[in-house]
Amino acid sequence: MEYRDCLKTFFSMKDDQQNYMPVVFYFKVLVEGIGGDHEAGFESMSGLDIKIETEAIQEGGGNKFQHRLPPQPKYANLILKRGLLGTSFMAWINEALQNFAFKPKMLTVMLLNEKGEPMVSWAFHNAYPVSVKVSGLTPAENKYAIETLEFAYSYYERTDRK
Repeated sequence: MEYRDCLKTFFSMKDDQQNYMPVVFYFKVLVEGIGGDHEAGFESMSGLDIKIETEAIQEGGGNKFQHRLPPQPKYANLILKRGLLGTSFMAWINEALQNFAFKPKMLTVMLLNEKGEPMVSWAFHNAYPVSVKVSGLTPAENKYAIETLEFAYSYYERTDRK
């Protein structure tokens, strides 16, 4: 079965039959307090990483084993990539990076289906920009400029808002 046929089959199923891994189409990013038509045109996202390591605690007088306890989780930075645009979203980022005026906000990332409806959502709490990188500009390659935005945040949670 070809990929295109698989997609047709997937989208002809009833909603209750689609309880398995979704096909990734596109996503939308909402930033608390910032709006606009072109705020969320991102082509890729990464950073949905959480890791909990263990900490060894030696019990007094007991040499047979150590207690292994979980400390606080560690989160990777959220990384978003898109075509180079100037928007109110970028004004918030520039205010932080150029003027060192950080205003943490809630970032919500929504994975959308082919109809533009949210399938899965993640909320990134107290997010603020920590890096902006523009891809190399090489006119001979005839590519559009990619802007990579990186955000630190306190924690994220899957919210699945509709």
